[in-house]
Amino acid sequence: MRVLIVRLSAIGDVVHTLPALLALHRAGHEVGWVAEPAARPLLQAHPLLAELIAAPAAKAFAFGPAAEAVRALRAGRWDVALDFQGLWKSAAWAALSGARAIGFESAARREPASALLLAERHPLPAAAVHVVDKNLALLGALGIEALGAREFPLPAAPAAEAAVAEQLAVRRLGRFALLNPGGGWASKLWPAGHWAELARRLDARGVPSLVAWGPGERGLADEIAAASRGSAAPAFPTSLLEYVALARQAAVVVAADTGPLHLACAVGAPVVALFGPTDPARNGPFSPADRVVRRVPPCAPCHRRDCPVHAGVMATIPADEVAEATLARIAREEALHARPV
Repeated sequence: MRVLIVRLSAIGDVVHTLPALLALHRAGHEVGWVAEPAARPLLQAHPLLAELIAAPAAKAFAFGPAAEAVRALRAGRWDVALDFQGLWKSAAWAALSGARAIGFESAARREPASALLLAERHPLPAAAVHVVDKNLALLGALGIEALGAREFPLPAAPAAEAAVAEQLAVRRLGRFALLNPGGGWASKLWPAGHWAELARRLDARGVPSLVAWGPGERGLADEIAAASRGSAAPAFPTSLLEYVALARQAAVVVAADTGPLHLACAVGAPVVALFGPTDPARNGPFSPADRVVRRVPPCAPCHRRDCPVHAGVMATIPADEVAEATLARIAREEALHARPV
């Protein structure tokens, strides 16, 4: 059967859907994916994908590219379109594909009324708590049972790995912490001054820091590096696949509930995750070795970008608590690798 995955954005959402891609492939289905530009580098030339259809970004919607994407969808003659995103836009792409559009029932969708566009609606099992399991649970509509799978088939990127190795060698970095201060929702982020204090505390224990940055975030990385008084440096520019290679080399990755966190978890990097309004049981690390530092606002779990209840809650997480968790996570990983085989 030809199955179309509809998971348009964001990066973390696409990462969390990769185990479903693998499960579909193992079940013998031919799989396509429709995605917006930001996350497509994780899917281009992917060996498990028969086709990648380019949907225009919702914020830069234009009729011409949208019509072209619809033609490409219909030309694929998909049998089933799985809406993993639960939004009006994702349900619309699933329906426009001409395939049988399948998704979760209204109660399990971010935009409940969007279920009206689906041909089939399925309940969310109680066991599917983490978003990875929620995605895998939708495969039950096709008779595939895959809850608990934690395999993330990212494309091979030898050029990205070589580029990162070269940059780390130039900087003479061996053991280092990778700090990720940026992200999409301001209410989920930790303040710049806290990141600088974390870098100083780690450096005092012999762990320098690199501050990762994405589009529009270089100024934030520079601010943190300057405030750290030499304990941290801005990372070199990275593509998504270069960031994956960089996370694999880090002694630990520290991030809030953002795409870089989810990429780091997907490749098995040691992680310390900072959470506030969103729920780490749903979005957070799934390795029992990883650490979560959280302050829980009264509105939690809350997915509103602007909320007067949880505004400022991330700033109440102290740097010393995060430093303690980070050093403990590094120590646990190093002890694991020091064990005799």
